[in-house]
Amino acid sequence: MIWLLRFILLFLIFFLCYFVVKFLFASKWKFETARKKKRFLLIDNEDVRKNFMLTYKGAVFAGEKYMGSKDNTFDVVSISIWPENNGTLKGLVKDDFFFINKKIVDQYPFAEIIWKSPVKEFLQGK
Repeated sequence: MIWLLRFILLFLIFFLCYFVVKFLFASKWKFETARKKKRFLLIDNEDVRKNFMLTYKGAVFAGEKYMGSKDNTFDVVSISIWPENNGTLKGLVKDDFFFINKKIVDQYPFAEIIWKSPVKEFLQGK
């Protein structure tokens, strides 16, 4: 009986440790930490049908990927990006958006980046 209780206790300890480690390394946890510390982080799934999220200097952006043919292969050819909250864009300059563009093009070299309002008007200088 004692061995059974020890085994159950040991199993519960391993189970708890597993979930703590899983929680600490989860994408959502990393994303929130990067947002609070105003760092760049791109969370992307290889599945083209799923949107990606990125954060930079406290602002959160979402992006939608579109598949198409490029040089006889299917690849991501267009990406639309928009801010999740326009209020968090305060303090960002054009160079920040060019940095975000560069990071996305590094990941998707054949993709055309399309910014949605209000970033689109800001980059066009209107």
